[in-house]
Formats: sequence, structure tokens, C-alpha cells
Amino acid sequence: MGIWMIKIASFYFLVGVVMGMGMSMTESYGLSPVHVHLNLIGWVSMAIGGLVYERFPSAARTLGKLHFWMHNAGVPLMMGGLAAYILGFPVLAPLIPVGGILIVLGTLLFFLNVVRNVHGVREAQADRSASRSTPAG
Repeated sequence: MGIWMIKIASFYFLVGVVMGMGMSMTESYGLSPVHVHLNLIGWVSMAIGGLVYERFPSAARTLGKLHFWMHNAGVPLMMGGLAAYILGFPVLAPLIPVGGILIVLGTLLFFLNVVRNVHGVREAQADRSASRSTPAG
């Protein structure tokens, strides 16, 4: 799952960079909030989550999967709603808090997951060894 998060994060990075370039070229910065949020919660947060899940496989289990899906549902909903609102389609504004709530809940799960499953070097090595010796499930 960590690899999927990193791949999806890199997509958000691409979208954020292209948006930034487009805004710069047209000198139209109205979508700056979408650009910034895509880079922060799409690219940075997801990339960090993916790296954590790759380094600590026990964190990539149930809480990690819930975080993954909440975050990946929340970002497009929130960013789509925000972009639509900025562009003059207020009917889609309710997507902003729906997506935001999913992101916040996913982030809370990520925090709890890190506290519960991210350990020091020795524990992490034992965790990796244990995950290699058990059948995939």
C-alpha cells in the first residue's frame, strides 16, 4: 500500500506543478488555494504516509488502509469542490467539507497508527522480519 500512496502522491505533485505553471503563465492566481492544498495534502502528506507504510509494514494494515481510502476520497472531493466554488459553481461547495472531514478523519487514523505501530530501529527490523516470514494475506 505504501507504494500505491507514493505513486498517487506523485500524480498530485504533477497536477500541482502543472497548475502552478499554468497560473504563472496566465498570471491568474485564483486557484492558488487548490494548488497549495494539492501540493500539501496530495503530494507531501501522501508521500510521507507511503514512506511510513513502506518502512513499517505493521502500520500498513487496517488503520493504514482506512487512512489510504479516506485520504484518497477526501482530496479529490475537497479540491474539486473548492475549484468549482472558486470558478463560480457554488452548488458544489458542499463537497469541500465532506472531503475535508474525510481528510481530517484519515489524518487522525494516520496519527493513531503512527503512535501504535511506528517504533525504533530494532522494533522496525523485527517488524519487517515478521512480515517477510508470514504468508501474504
